[in-house]
Amino acid sequence: MRLLDELRVLSQNGLKYADDPYDEERYERILELTCQYYGDALELPATDVRERFDAELGHVTPKVGAEAAVFDSTGRILLMRRTDDSTWCLPCGWVDPNESPAETAVRETREETGLDVSVTELVDVYHHPPDDRFGPHGRIDVLYRCVVDDGALELSHEGEALDYWEIDDVPVWHKAHETYARDAACASPETATESTDP
Repeated sequence: MRLLDELRVLSQNGLKYADDPYDEERYERILELTCQYYGDALELPATDVRERFDAELGHVTPKVGAEAAVFDSTGRILLMRRTDDSTWCLPCGWVDPNESPAETAVRETREETGLDVSVTELVDVYHHPPDDRFGPHGRIDVLYRCVVDDGALELSHEGEALDYWEIDDVPVWHKAHETYARDAACASPETATESTDP
């Protein structure tokens, strides 16, 4: 997956900047082969993979997501059980255009849990290379610790359940969210960076 992602990025960026028609032809062929092998690895038609990649505009960069760690007064963390795989995750989502990762964490928490929160700390930034767990795109996740300002728990269509959990009691975590939860639980004003919109 890492090799395919690097070839995809090189070929797509090459097509964006190439002036020579022969270079364009070579980059196009590399992208065609990349889509074929991505399709084989992910059991998708190569044409579907190509459509997904063609939707990218400009210089190709990793995808950016944001996560919110929200704790109750007893130190339990707020998690949602996802409808797509029944794993438990922090409120999270992709950063939208013209939106900072901190704004994404606040928006996703409101959408997925019904709670209005404020970001208090930047806990950490995580890089995940493409693989069979995270998919065909390299990604960067930005984790914030948040506090509840208002609202009441309300499950969205994205979840099957919503609850506060002791970290050690969570039955099945979504991807790297156990790491995120434990890092956020250890964070404090002394160890975490004060949030400024990165």
